[in-house]
Amino acid sequence: MYDFGSDIDMAAAFAASPNPYMLLTPDLRYAGMNPAYMAAVGVEKREDVIGKSLFDVFTAGEGTEAPESVRLLRASFEKVLRTGQPDHIALIRYAMPSGPDGTFEDRYWSATHTPVRNPEGELTFILQHTTDVTELEFLRRKSGAAERPVVVSALDTIIGGDLLKRARIVQEDNRRLEMERSRLVEMFMQAPGFVAVLSGPNHQFQLFNDAYRRITAHRELQGKTVEEALPEVRQQGFIDMLDRVYRTGEPFHGRNVLVQIARPEGGPPNESYLDFIYQPVRNNSGEVVGIFVQGFDVSDAVVAAERQKLMIDELNHRVKNTLATVQSIAMQTARSHHDPGTFAESFQSRLLALSHTHDLLTRSHWEGPDLREILQHETLAHDAHRVILNGPALPLEPAAALSLGMVFHELATNAAKYGALASEDGRVFVDWSVGDQIDRTLSLIWRETGGPPVVEPDRKGFGTRLIQRNIRHDLAGVVNL
Repeated sequence: MYDFGSDIDMAAAFAASPNPYMLLTPDLRYAGMNPAYMAAVGVEKREDVIGKSLFDVFTAGEGTEAPESVRLLRASFEKVLRTGQPDHIALIRYAMPSGPDGTFEDRYWSATHTPVRNPEGELTFILQHTTDVTELEFLRRKSGAAERPVVVSALDTIIGGDLLKRARIVQEDNRRLEMERSRLVEMFMQAPGFVAVLSGPNHQFQLFNDAYRRITAHRELQGKTVEEALPEVRQQGFIDMLDRVYRTGEPFHGRNVLVQIARPEGGPPNESYLDFIYQPVRNNSGEVVGIFVQGFDVSDAVVAAERQKLMIDELNHRVKNTLATVQSIAMQTARSHHDPGTFAESFQSRLLALSHTHDLLTRSHWEGPDLREILQHETLAHDAHRVILNGPALPLEPAAALSLGMVFHELATNAAKYGALASEDGRVFVDWSVGDQIDRTLSLIWRETGGPPVVEPDRKGFGTRLIQRNIRHDLAGVVNL
């Protein structure tokens, strides 16, 4: 009795089979064939075709139907590669070379394409079992129905109850369904947001588009469960959400939800804010069999909203500070000017100085103008050749810019009224430098020459108090007059 547990020479069985078989690689090149296949397609030597593309060896001829025959055959192979499942072609018209003169004859075939996997489960070959059914066409012609374009006649009924007719109809229906499916999958893959289909209670990835892969840092997803592919999302609550949708059948909507995906190369995780929905997928019995995931990456909108809120809060803060400054200027100016006319002139000039500095800040998007710009702005009303500025470029924080703008306005106004700029020969020299690069410290000297003699004032005016207050309190500095 034969021992079925012993090794079986499958190659010998393959070669001895009277049925035509051949093997293709995943790129559709010949890897092997048995003698029955060689006889069926007219191949004399294996080495003439091994390693060559099937579609280079057999082109289906030059007739008008040839391109469609090639497309149909290629589509069947691609379906096997895509799904990992066998595919059948009930009937295909595929012309074959008939002689050395390069002519072709019409042949009809029925074929089954089966995936072959290695021990690791990888698809390594496609096995084709093909049957030449051309003789049925010859018999049809002998039956007197030659005017009919397809293999359908009384003979069909005799040999199988319209078997070939039904096979052709089923094949055409399947082809239409496959085209519809391909269009739907293409639309799915090109969706503007991210989409994925998860199957079963463990949420196994069945389908997903490029947008979904981008938010998951291009992880390997196909065939894996969510937890296998993205283990970090469990502690973020996403798997609990999926479990609840699968268990209850109730959809879940997420708004501005933060997801953190670990980067393959290490470092901080990739963060995205998502709007999404988990929608249960039900079978014909109404049971939940999977979850459809659809949504959008709204990170830019969330960041913009946070930035806008920060800007509004900052604006409110600055408006309050500006109003407090205006109030202080009004009160201090009123104390120094009992005459309404002089009060209005002095108060207006100080408000204009504050406004000028605000203009500079606005033009720099509140990132802080340069010190030289502020000095030039506050001394613009005086002859530019009489105000000599010397110092490095120094961008200022907005608060420091506002304080120094007021200080420079008071110094320029005082110089124009009582100091060097009140005389035609007077000059103002402003020198500044930055020391201690670790704890940066600004040193600035305002020096006037060519003006009237300096006299110690009888009283301390508002301008002096404003300079001292701004330098000491607002800027935490030291002022020497």
